[in-house]
Amino acid sequence: MNRSLPFIIVGAVALILCGSGVMLYRAKRLPAPTAATDGEKTADLHMRGDAKAPVTLEEFGDFQCPPCGKVAAALHEIEKDYGSKLRVIFHQFPLAMHAHAREAAIASEAAHKQDRFWEMHDILYKEQDVWSKSLDVPFLINSYAAKIGLDVERFKKDLKDPAVAARVDADQQIGLSRGVLSTPTIFINKTPLPPTSLNPPAIRAAIDEALKATPTPKP
Repeated sequence: MNRSLPFIIVGAVALILCGSGVMLYRAKRLPAPTAATDGEKTADLHMRGDAKAPVTLEEFGDFQCPPCGKVAAALHEIEKDYGSKLRVIFHQFPLAMHAHAREAAIASEAAHKQDRFWEMHDILYKEQDVWSKSLDVPFLINSYAAKIGLDVERFKKDLKDPAVAARVDADQQIGLSRGVLSTPTIFINKTPLPPTSLNPPAIRAAIDEALKATPTPKP
């Protein structure tokens, strides 16, 4: 029997444990989502609701993400219920794991060129189960463009505009700079919601807490 074998085994185990420790350390250091910085640009945001609302809900979303689709449906009702007390901001964050997410994000930005971002946003989530499984995604996206009243030929040209794709990339960089790693990621008045709170009751509770914390305007 080779007398050095036990030492080799011990050494190998030590290397494995060391490597696991490094990986665990790095995992623990992954950034948690953070609030927007004061220098972050707010012009030309995808915003719905009263710009002076006391509560702002920001979402980093992916159009092919099923949980994002569920959140989008819930937010429709939440927006109606809170009215002028809430504004919603959407940021693009297409995930590489979703084959058509970036394509859909670019489509929404092309629709934005004709002031129809939210209409495209809504129909992409409403029809998510259809287009995300289709063998001809461009055909369906073009049909949605026609359905929401876009100039389809202009829309097709805008889909190829590098500036449109650059806007998607810019949104994603903002998300990464704030520690966003998954979708949906939601902030209420710049405070990130934990993953366990991405359901309608928890979102409403967070909005209610934010409203309580908002100073009452002086008469």
